[in-house]
Amino acid sequence: MQEQKIDFLQHNESAWNKQALEQNEWSQPVSTELINNAKAGNWNVHLTPSALDKKWLGEVKGKKILCLASAGGQQAPVLAAAGASVVVYDISDEQLKQDQRVAERDGLSLKTVQGDMRDLGIFEDGSFDIVFHPISNHYVEDVNPVWKEAYRVLKKGGILMASFFNPVVFVGDRNPQDKEEGIIRPKFKLPYSDLKDLDQAQIDKKLENNEAFVFGHTLSDLIGGQLRAGFLISDFTEEMQPSPRFLMDHYLPAFMATRAIKL
Repeated sequence: MQEQKIDFLQHNESAWNKQALEQNEWSQPVSTELINNAKAGNWNVHLTPSALDKKWLGEVKGKKILCLASAGGQQAPVLAAAGASVVVYDISDEQLKQDQRVAERDGLSLKTVQGDMRDLGIFEDGSFDIVFHPISNHYVEDVNPVWKEAYRVLKKGGILMASFFNPVVFVGDRNPQDKEEGIIRPKFKLPYSDLKDLDQAQIDKKLENNEAFVFGHTLSDLIGGQLRAGFLISDFTEEMQPSPRFLMDHYLPAFMATRAIKL
């Protein structure tokens, strides 16, 4: 199919503003109780559904952390409560407002900036100790600029922690009948794009429902792209989908996460 000429970034911004206003799963701010626990040293953050191994983060107190495409009032306020100097950068103004609300409610020092995850030009080279980038890069058609910009804004020795979907989840047909019959039917080639691979009726439905367009990247871009940007990958983890949406989710880890170092 020929790729549709749609401003996906503007559409996805609107889609996430809608999700934030509807208080979806990723737009529900953490509680004051959780923030108070974090201030007392009892906290966790998530790159994947399970709590992140704190060895990946190390000591965060006093560190400058960029929460990249990570708004929603969940991860960034916890890191700020734990003592980090946090900037949240996200395309959705309504998602960013969730972080602002938590910061104002619980007296946290936290800055929010609206922008495209592929362009961090507002930040100088070597501005951050950590870039924390939970699953979100499937909302841009090319992930390589994300890695390059993350590398640039990190200090030497800085850490990029990123998560993404196992790209194989984008390959299968989503026919509900196939799922009921236990059939996994390959239909789409990687890299996957809603704009290229969906038919016009499906695209029109996403536009009408204000649903975000998604892109399935190759491992060459998700992992190889980090290496080409200059990172050394120091750790890797996979995790099963706790709430399977597709039949494939029952058979392999849907989530992947990397810990990468700027040498």
